[in-house]
Amino acid sequence: MEKREQLYAGKAKSVFLCDQPDRLVMEFRDDTSAFDGEKKEKLARKGLVNNYFNAFIMEHLAAAGVATHFVERVSATASLVKRLDMYPVECVVRNVTAGSICRRLGVAEGQDLDPPTFEFFLKNDALHDPMVNEYHIRAFGWAPEAAVARMKEQTFLVNGILKALFRSAGLLLVDYKLEFGAFDGEVLLGDEFSPDGCRLWDLETRQKMDKDRFRQGLGGVVEAYEEVAGRLGIPLP
Repeated sequence: MEKREQLYAGKAKSVFLCDQPDRLVMEFRDDTSAFDGEKKEKLARKGLVNNYFNAFIMEHLAAAGVATHFVERVSATASLVKRLDMYPVECVVRNVTAGSICRRLGVAEGQDLDPPTFEFFLKNDALHDPMVNEYHIRAFGWAPEAAVARMKEQTFLVNGILKALFRSAGLLLVDYKLEFGAFDGEVLLGDEFSPDGCRLWDLETRQKMDKDRFRQGLGGVVEAYEEVAGRLGIPLP
């Protein structure tokens, strides 16, 4: 695998073409941002930790029957993935109230949600990723109806798998976002799964172990990520 020119640079990852036309190299950087890029910082080792974390989660999901774009980790900070045609929406499942749902609905943080809630958001930083529904997605042609159904099905499947995984490590999966794309006619889980894109609390103390430590100025961001990785048995260099 030979990495070539950069295709895309996001807030915390860069994506490169490679010598395989149906593959991409996804590189995790130490950059950290919040509030649509208004707060930024570089945190040493964050890219490495997230790359190892994501590889572990993607392999765990694949073993449990979730089709993903992940192929293999190729370096300390990079992974090889299938090249998807991404749908411009995020799928969010919430098991406990936190973040934007508290602001939008005026509810207190920390309420258990039974059943979990599901929300679609449009990926658009300029519009602050507004919440949308299935009618918007179909009317504007962001994803076909069958793909919408598949994304919801897979997102809830992931919820059951990862809630159990994190609980076994003494962690509560509060919420998370997933992104999907098409590959040879199949809807696959894409992007990443790391503490950057989910909320994880200690099961007993409810201490925050995710990117909220950066958003809320709590400090110890990478240290928390490393602790989560350690609890899951992810070997970090």
